[in-house]
Amino acid sequence: MLDRLEAICRSTAAKWECEVLEFNGEVDHVHLLLTLTPKVLPSAFVNNLKTVTSRLLRKEFADHLKRVYWSKPVFWSRSYCILTVGGAPLSVLKQYIEQQERPE
Repeated sequence: MLDRLEAICRSTAAKWECEVLEFNGEVDHVHLLLTLTPKVLPSAFVNNLKTVTSRLLRKEFADHLKRVYWSKPVFWSRSYCILTVGGAPLSVLKQYIEQQERPE
């Protein structure tokens, strides 16, 4: 499911003329390192990304997810965190995301 989530995130970002530079997920959250064009409002992008991924994952993994979510139409929480990284080297940020403990 995490591999499919990554593919959806990359596809959605491309449609917004943005790019996913690094992606990884843990049991209860994901990390994305993104480049967004100046014309993209980050909150609008995240809202769309969560909407698209929720809809597609709930459809494609319905049997698995209904055991966890009991048919509630919710996949993500309403919260998210966006950090700008200005002068931080991309290699350090990518390494941080790569080292997150990915579920099996």
